[in-house]
Amino acid sequence: MHHFDRPIRVDGEQQQVKQCCASLYESDLARFLLGDSFHPGGLQLTGQLGRMLGLNPASRVLDVASGKGTTAVYLAKEFGCTIVGVDYGFQNVEAARSLAKSEHVESRVQFERSDAESLPFSEASFDAVICECAFCTFPDKVAAAKEFFRVLRRGGQVGISDLTRLEVLPMELNGLLAWISCIGDAQPIDGYAAFLRRAGFSVGSIEERNDALAEMTNQIRLKLLGAEIMTGLNKLQLPGLDLGAAKRIVNGAMTAVKQGQLGYVLICATKPN
Repeated sequence: MHHFDRPIRVDGEQQQVKQCCASLYESDLARFLLGDSFHPGGLQLTGQLGRMLGLNPASRVLDVASGKGTTAVYLAKEFGCTIVGVDYGFQNVEAARSLAKSEHVESRVQFERSDAESLPFSEASFDAVICECAFCTFPDKVAAAKEFFRVLRRGGQVGISDLTRLEVLPMELNGLLAWISCIGDAQPIDGYAAFLRRAGFSVGSIEERNDALAEMTNQIRLKLLGAEIMTGLNKLQLPGLDLGAAKRIVNGAMTAVKQGQLGYVLICATKPN
């Protein structure tokens, strides 16, 4: 049992970004738009990432930015592994604990509040680290990658799934809202690989899944259209949602995916022996 006694230390602008991200992902709005699995491909791609990492009942896994616990609970049930999930949001951690209990996996799955850039674990604590559609939102990606490396045993693997982007995107896909929606600071594939190599990893499997991003973006577009109709009929209230701005971002994202400016990738890397 680990003791989570290292304080979360962030300051200024970084804290604002992290807190905004955490608050949005805890919201009913996020669940309405994204469903239970807040990333392209849903649990199907979670399973693919688990297979790429070679997870099995002996694996001890760290799920970074674990959200409401969907990924961790799925991995525990699918692969029989032991999972520790960490997330920056208080409400997410509580929701994840409730999910683990309701799914009867609380003996193998635990959740704590923590910062990805300062993990409260000793060196070589885990066999695998998984981070889905969240690495791009970390303000200090170098620090996060180094933390992944530190807590992995030698020969352990990290698996990241995330949005990819080209340098130049349409104007509507920039700014804080775009960052929170995982677009603003997404990287090219080579960018993610460079962060991992800089931390000491040897990059292995890379699998592009732009199809999953296109499908998710279209689903969000359809939900926004439905929300617009229901709101107009006074049958739905979504406080905090600027439908116009949200539609512009989604339409811009759909165009960017079609033009190859936005994509989605699964990357696995190994801590050398």
